[in-house]
Amino acid sequence: MIKRIATVAVYVEDQQKAKEFWTEKAGFEVIAEHPIGPNVFWLEVAPKGAQTALVIYPKAMMKDWNERKPSIVFECDDVLAAYETMKAKGVEFLGEPQKMQWGTFVQFKDIDGNEFVLKG
Repeated sequence: MIKRIATVAVYVEDQQKAKEFWTEKAGFEVIAEHPIGPNVFWLEVAPKGAQTALVIYPKAMMKDWNERKPSIVFECDDVLAAYETMKAKGVEFLGEPQKMQWGTFVQFKDIDGNEFVLKG
C-alpha cells in the first residue's frame, strides 16, 4: 500500500527563479532535474535527507494552474496492487494506471473531490 508522500506540486512562473529561491534561500537541494520540453524541466527540490519533495512546475505547462491546488503524490511499492485494493474498496479513480518512462501512476479522488496520485 502507500508508504509515503512523494511530492507536492507548486506551480511557478519561472522555474529557474523558483529553483534559486528554494535552493539558495530555503536551503533545499535539487533532487531531480530532467528535461520535459524546451526550457522546461521536471524539477524536484527538498530539504537534505527529506523523503518528500516539492515539484517546481511551470504554470505555462498547466493552463488551469490557478484552478488547481497543490497535488499530493503517494509513492507505492506496487501501484497496480494499491489501485486494485483501493478500487475494490470503492475509491473513485480518474482512469487506469498509466506507465511512463519514470514509472506508473494513477489519479484518484477522495470523498470531497480532492485529487491525489499514486506513483510507483
